[in-house]
Amino acid sequence: MELMVIDGNSIMNRAFFGVPPLTTADGLHTHAVHGFLTTLLRLTAQEAPDALCVAFDAHAPTFRHQADPSYKSSRRPMPEELREQMPVVKEVLDALSIPRYELAGWEADDLLGTVSRSCEAAGWDCVVVTGDRDCLQLITEHTRVLLVTTRMGRPSVTDMTEAAFRERYGFDPIHMIDLKALMGDASDDIPGVPGIGEKTATALIQRYGTIDALYDAMPEVDAKPGMIRKLGAGEESARRSYWLATIRTDAPLAFRPEDSVRRAPGAAAYPLFLRLELSKLIERFGLTPPEEDTGEAETFTGTCTTEELGDAEAVSRAVDALIASGEIVDVRASEDLSLVVLEQETADGGRAFVLDADRFDGDHEAALRTLFDPRIPKAGTEVKDLQRHLLDHGCDPGGWIFDAALAGYLLDATAGSYDLDRLCMRYGRMRIGRASDAEGDGQISLDDVDPEKWDRAERQGDLAAEAAAVSVLRGAMVPQMEERGQGELYRTVEMPLCRVLAEMERTGCRVDRDALAAFRDMLSERIEGTDRTVYELAGEEFNIDSPKQLGEILFGKMGLPHGKRTKTGWSTSADVLERLRWEAPIVGAVLDHRQYAKLRSTYAEGLLKAIGPDGRVHTSFQMTVTDTGRLSSRDPNLQNVPVRTDLGSRIRAMFVPDPGEVLVDADWSQIELRILAHVSGDEAMIRAFRQGADIHAATAAQVFRIPPEEVTQEMRRSAKAVNFGLMYGMSAFSLSHDIGVSVAEARAYIDAYFAAFPGVARYMERVVSDARERGWVETLWHRRRDLPELRSSKAAVRAFGERVARNMPIQGTAADLMKLAMVRVRDRLRAEGLSARLVLQVHDELIVECPEAEAERTASVLREEMEGAADLSVPLPAEARWGRDWLEAKG
Repeated sequence: MELMVIDGNSIMNRAFFGVPPLTTADGLHTHAVHGFLTTLLRLTAQEAPDALCVAFDAHAPTFRHQADPSYKSSRRPMPEELREQMPVVKEVLDALSIPRYELAGWEADDLLGTVSRSCEAAGWDCVVVTGDRDCLQLITEHTRVLLVTTRMGRPSVTDMTEAAFRERYGFDPIHMIDLKALMGDASDDIPGVPGIGEKTATALIQRYGTIDALYDAMPEVDAKPGMIRKLGAGEESARRSYWLATIRTDAPLAFRPEDSVRRAPGAAAYPLFLRLELSKLIERFGLTPPEEDTGEAETFTGTCTTEELGDAEAVSRAVDALIASGEIVDVRASEDLSLVVLEQETADGGRAFVLDADRFDGDHEAALRTLFDPRIPKAGTEVKDLQRHLLDHGCDPGGWIFDAALAGYLLDATAGSYDLDRLCMRYGRMRIGRASDAEGDGQISLDDVDPEKWDRAERQGDLAAEAAAVSVLRGAMVPQMEERGQGELYRTVEMPLCRVLAEMERTGCRVDRDALAAFRDMLSERIEGTDRTVYELAGEEFNIDSPKQLGEILFGKMGLPHGKRTKTGWSTSADVLERLRWEAPIVGAVLDHRQYAKLRSTYAEGLLKAIGPDGRVHTSFQMTVTDTGRLSSRDPNLQNVPVRTDLGSRIRAMFVPDPGEVLVDADWSQIELRILAHVSGDEAMIRAFRQGADIHAATAAQVFRIPPEEVTQEMRRSAKAVNFGLMYGMSAFSLSHDIGVSVAEARAYIDAYFAAFPGVARYMERVVSDARERGWVETLWHRRRDLPELRSSKAAVRAFGERVARNMPIQGTAADLMKLAMVRVRDRLRAEGLSARLVLQVHDELIVECPEAEAERTASVLREEMEGAADLSVPLPAEARWGRDWLEAKG
């Protein structure tokens, strides 16, 4: 039999510092709890112990503190965000039926020691899980230690047995105490022998075994005279350190290993995990709702009255009834729309209409077009994707008024996932009871239903249950959005944009396959030539794409300046190589290799693979990914088509319209700086924009205190870097690197900038102060980003939060403006009967494909709708051009 005992404080501490901040809807930090439970699941799956328990430090002085007040006296207090999670993790352990132990006057280490020796006495093996190397002294034939460490945010586990310990240290585990007695432990304020480090202490214990044997051999110890003097002077400290470092194994703990035999979680676990919003962990721990209603959670199933629509007449009757009621209909459907459930609440509990392609008598596509009448107000989740499928089936995608995923995104832009189950747990405090959960409970007998019918009934029940959940979420989430002032943003921007994006995805962008293939081949030739140059300059062939091999060549063999060497070698990041570009020709050749390889793999080859049978690329726009509200795209990602280099910008030339058509490209001029001028109210910046001045030249004139006509291109470049850099929280150090000046000069630029634009300086201070007080920032349209980072005890995390606080309202407002412009442009093009259609949105650009005869009118629509998207204190000029490809249209 084997028992696993976990060092609760140690693992919680590592989880806290190794997992990004995570909070519940009401602001409770849970990332340490989440990390702890993830580690618990991983290790129990790996070790499969028969019994399990956790030991914690008691919040009281121990016998060591009483004997030596300096013991652990320099330790910083536990961060408040971690402190608030300690009672939470204990509550979780209780709910999971995992025993936990803590004892006033004793440390968790002593409880671990006592538990391990009690197990051995009872004939059990013991596994100690900790991040503290002190516990290595507990290793015996029947006790081993799983040492948990975190590197770069990723946990790793080392299995320390007697053999593994001896191989690493060269002596038996119990003598870890002697090692600590000599070298000390600064983290615990154990002094050791002054002047004796780990290397020397290890060698002494390997030779003499114990400090008793070492001091018995004095003064004939095989060491230098200076070392002997240090040992002699430090003997009292060594023996006191030995006592402090010794883990006691006789704590008065009422413990028996059989009391910790693993048991099923208790009834309280499910509602507790629900309240803590640990949705994925509910599944991993196999938790289910308690049989008796606790009042904290509810299971929703598709239990309303169901009518299966078997023919066209039944579909028409259903649609007439739904339109007549005027009530919102909750919709769930399979991806191919072969099975659709439309559910509506009624006074007697609700009804559902089911359209099943397998059982429909007639034209299923025609039935879909009838069923999805745009006059029926509909609700669902991930509506944009469903609208795309509707378009593929020839259906009108109108009438949608609620999207649970979009609502979840507005309510928490950093949640990361907006799947229906997670939303139900967070906002509905409920679990979706799918039909498959009922298998074997007596409701349906598999002996009476053939497998095909069971599968169909199961899918129908699942969709009905999900539709019922959408209804509950609508009732919970809409009032929250209205309370936060997000109703207008949701109704006039986010929901209408779903249809716009669905249409854009279906239309796609035409790509010149032949030109792209030729571009790929050209890049391949350049890569071969560049590689030959690199090999010649290096004097040997090697894998240029291997950072380790490249580092050995550049820094080991050629002796170029380098940073700190790590276990995996020197850094060869782009920043490092750019700083070395002029140190040696080989660096420039390597950077060229990387540029060509990136263009070939990501864009040339990637786009070639993505071209569909219609000759067009159909990207998928993501509405709930970024923290700022900006759209992203995938499969392929068209948001990052390169523009900074001449070679990279040629990718744009591969995007072409259909024959007889053109691409119209429109973008705003310096939109984020204009928003900064508006939100800051800075008079000088507003005046410059209203006068149509070159804002970067105007900034340079203000900063350098010279007339605008005397501003040089170098001054303008520096001012541009300051303009955009400060908006993103750039430090003087970063600015100095960006514009090639000293840190002191960069600081002077920043000071001069804020002196010239005092309104911007006040905004930067005010927005951070307000965010710290409220816990969030928002855009002009009330898109919100929570900022728990500002309450972090870690300076780096707080600094990140401050940068986000300054930037998100600006970048997020720009995103809101772009989305609003997209909706306005699409609707205006339709209203004027133009054939033009939106095909792409990238950053501040909108790209429209239209017949050449409509180009001028389409360009006017783009300019007018983008410039009129908002009424700010500064103008929003937009420029529109057209051409035979994207590059030509961009101008």
